Amino acid sequence: MDNSNAIRAEMTVDKDFQIGEVDKRLFGSFIEHLGRAVYGGIYEPGHPKADGQGFRTDVLELIQALQVPIIRYPGGNFVSGYDWRDGIGPLEERKSRLELAWRTIEPNRFGLNEFVDWSKAAGSEVMWAVNLGTHGPEEARSLVEYANHPSGTYWSDLRKSHGYDKPHGIKTWCLGNEMDGPWQIGHKTAAEYGRIACETAKVMKWVDPSIELVACGSSNLHMPSYPEWEAVVLDHTYDHVEYLSLHQYYGNAEQDTPLFLARSLQMEQFIASVAATCDYVKAKKRSRKTMNLSFDEWNVWFHSHEADTRIEPWQTAPPQLEDVYTMEDALVVGCLLIALMKHADRVKMACLAQLVNVIAPIMTETGGKAWVQPIYYPFLHASLYGRGQALVPLVKSPKYDTKEVTDVPYLESIAVYNEEASQVTVFAVNRSIEQPLPLTVDLRSFGTCSVIEHLVLEHADLKAVNTSGDPDQVAPHKLGNAKADGTVVQAQLGKASWNVIRVSVK
Repeated sequence: MDNSNAIRAEMTVDKDFQIGEVDKRLFGSFIEHLGRAVYGGIYEPGHPKADGQGFRTDVLELIQALQVPIIRYPGGNFVSGYDWRDGIGPLEERKSRLELAWRTIEPNRFGLNEFVDWSKAAGSEVMWAVNLGTHGPEEARSLVEYANHPSGTYWSDLRKSHGYDKPHGIKTWCLGNEMDGPWQIGHKTAAEYGRIACETAKVMKWVDPSIELVACGSSNLHMPSYPEWEAVVLDHTYDHVEYLSLHQYYGNAEQDTPLFLARSLQMEQFIASVAATCDYVKAKKRSRKTMNLSFDEWNVWFHSHEADTRIEPWQTAPPQLEDVYTMEDALVVGCLLIALMKHADRVKMACLAQLVNVIAPIMTETGGKAWVQPIYYPFLHASLYGRGQALVPLVKSPKYDTKEVTDVPYLESIAVYNEEASQVTVFAVNRSIEQPLPLTVDLRSFGTCSVIEHLVLEHADLKAVNTSGDPDQVAPHKLGNAKADGTVVQAQLGKASWNVIRVSVK
């Protein structure tokens, strides 16, 4: 990185130069039957803080604080071999199954109705993924009937017999998961998936026309079929779905921090390429509909790869994918959140994968404590203060190059305008690991400004982590130095820091 002392940045935003409304579902998350996400995570009967349904209330409180609007469930790779009927009805009648995706035993103590109840307690809506690996249209339409039809049919009356008189009203559904991946049970070509997704979408909407559907995009941008997969799938499904999914995880196995901090630029390129492919199909079909995007799996994931290879198969809820996140990871997650907000015009939903224990911001000890990892805080701040109109950020910043990404600005930033609250929130990351970054934000179109608070997440050690014994090693403070003078806000961003500058405007 550049060692020059002449590093400073400027940002100008105008309330009329809008990217788009930030859909609250941009701050969604994901719970899969994987590792200890469910058993020992959100659900642990007998825990000192479990409620009458076995839901851990200490975990619920941490999730409620995040105000997660939507949560994807039950997978993930898990869903492609899952029979949703195994997870309904009396617990004593449910069967344990071999779970092939993650090579565990699934006891089916927690299923559809439990997840709906838990989601309500968490203050979240449900995004349900249907099995298009070993199942197809028949099972999917029956599931929608069970969940959403009022009464008078076999499946809706079965739900009522299970104690749920009113329909669950699940409105968002994923048509399978990562069906382009050879690792997926029931892996398909783009044409094969496009056909079954189309036919499944039709019958699901015939049962409930009010639902919205997400078709599977590429599992990641390195797939050999990308982006042709998107074009072929949409050729079949464009008229029947509302969203196309994107999945991507980011790591730092090379221990190259400047490159790691630049990964959000690759996320932006991925979003732009998928949006362009969607628009190509729109033009090809002469359609008036714009296909929106659901980035329903994203996060940092690389720490636990080696540990996962040592886990013995056929256990119930073993500790899989339990990445221990650092301050450095929190900066990357902050940059990724900014990238999503910068594309709020097309990305309407996104799911941080996952929520508890499995590559997650929240960790638990089975039978013991719950605590938050450093990545919890950028997600918390974005969810709380990132609601409103995302504004076009005109940024002047010094840049640096890496071996993969060039012209990386030291300043990564976005501003969101909440007109109802008369507030602008500036989210900013200083990517420099060597020096602070003076920042000037010009809010010329908003009139007189005053700083409400300047939240900062920083730590002298980029590898610092939180543990059950030291849960606040990495935590935000309110000692940021942002000051307003008329229509200009000035602040000094600490080296390698995440910043949230909340501004009252008149």
